[in-house]
Amino acid sequence: MTVEDLFSRLLAALESAGVPYMLTGSFASSVHGMPRATRDIDIIIVPTREQLTRLIEQFPQMDYYASLDEAVDALERKSQFNVIDLTTGWKIDFIIRRDREFSQLEFSRRSMIPFAGTQLYVASAEDILIAKLECAKQGGSERQIEDAAGIISSQAEALETSYIERWARELGLEEQLRSARKKAFEGLLGVQLSRQGRRLYTCLVARGPR
Repeated sequence: MTVEDLFSRLLAALESAGVPYMLTGSFASSVHGMPRATRDIDIIIVPTREQLTRLIEQFPQMDYYASLDEAVDALERKSQFNVIDLTTGWKIDFIIRRDREFSQLEFSRRSMIPFAGTQLYVASAEDILIAKLECAKQGGSERQIEDAAGIISSQAEALETSYIERWARELGLEEQLRSARKKAFEGLLGVQLSRQGRRLYTCLVARGPR
């Protein structure tokens, strides 16, 4: 199964169940930043109990691991549950949207964009960046900082800086934001130095030995 096939099936399941959703995580950060290989799909959802039941019904037990009990428990706890494709091992993490102000705001800022051969709702670059910083704070993962730096490098002046700084301050992510900005700057500086090095090498080759 290709990534395109998987997203097509996922989108069909969400739409059939009528579940509001938003792509987040590494696939979303790849849209806004640097591509990164992953076999996990992270989807934020805002379902009712009935919609959640219909969603689980879209994944036949013979083809997927999908537990209604786990899904309902996640809904009640505002946590997450997963669905696993038993043939390919692809894992879909369904994340129940939290009730806090930031979570509601980021969901309202989602936009539909072309991705993996289809059209689906994806979190904004600013909100993915903040989510990556929050994951870095919770788990101390350098990879999350690298993903955040990739978004900063790729989006540059297109990012709404005041929005990012506001939520970094309110969520206690200022240290992680500084780390991501530093890594993004070092990455850009490395590219510039690499280009200068290539120009110097070309110059020396053209001049030849003296």
